[in-house]
Amino acid sequence: MLTVDFSRFPLAAGDRVLDLGCGAGRHAFECYRRGAQVVAVDRNGEEIREVAKWFAAMKEAGEAPAGATATAMEGDALALPFPDDSFDVVIISEVMEHIHDDKGVLAEMVRVLKPGGRIAITVPRYGPEKICWALSDAYHEVEGGHIRIYKADELLGKMRAAGLKPYGTHHAHGLHSPYWWLKCAFGVDNDKALPVKAYHKLLVWDIMKKPLATRLAEQALNPLIGKSFVAYATKPHLPVGAAQ
Repeated sequence: MLTVDFSRFPLAAGDRVLDLGCGAGRHAFECYRRGAQVVAVDRNGEEIREVAKWFAAMKEAGEAPAGATATAMEGDALALPFPDDSFDVVIISEVMEHIHDDKGVLAEMVRVLKPGGRIAITVPRYGPEKICWALSDAYHEVEGGHIRIYKADELLGKMRAAGLKPYGTHHAHGLHSPYWWLKCAFGVDNDKALPVKAYHKLLVWDIMKKPLATRLAEQALNPLIGKSFVAYATKPHLPVGAAQ
């Protein structure tokens, strides 16, 4: 399940891509399949080891084209171990809402992104996330949980302040907001509640089979209750506001 829309955020073969806070690796794997030179970074060592195993399995199965490379490593988003201007593309998906110093993370991403490079940032959307917080304290009070809810203009403003030039936005995962509302209403750790179990089955069916009915439903729901807000931006060759 991808949050970044690669039809709006296309990759070229050989692009050097940083997936920051890669988690289980969903975007990193897709970039690898598309021929990129991928570096997946996360602070969770266990997840990084699993991502590395999947990269190796994909290579063995021939899922990545010739020239594609993939590396998984532990790292700190506030102190990335890369020189300036290292990457053509940076992706950070559902991470910034967890980090206190989001401006610091933005500064690091801009530092390692090449001039003319592109960045995709996804965060929980304000409306659906606000409902989750209202329904359940446990949803956001867990250690390492969400510490803020971004409004779209707030995130775009921080991106501009960091020197980025946003060029597109959209919403994603409209089918997933009701699932999380149910989870929050019945208890975030209560997977046995019948409505939660039934809706989870629907989501798994949608992810695995991609039936036309649910695909059309999600397209209709995304502008209204899409769970994620997605923003795309470039790093100008000159700092924003500099004389041409």
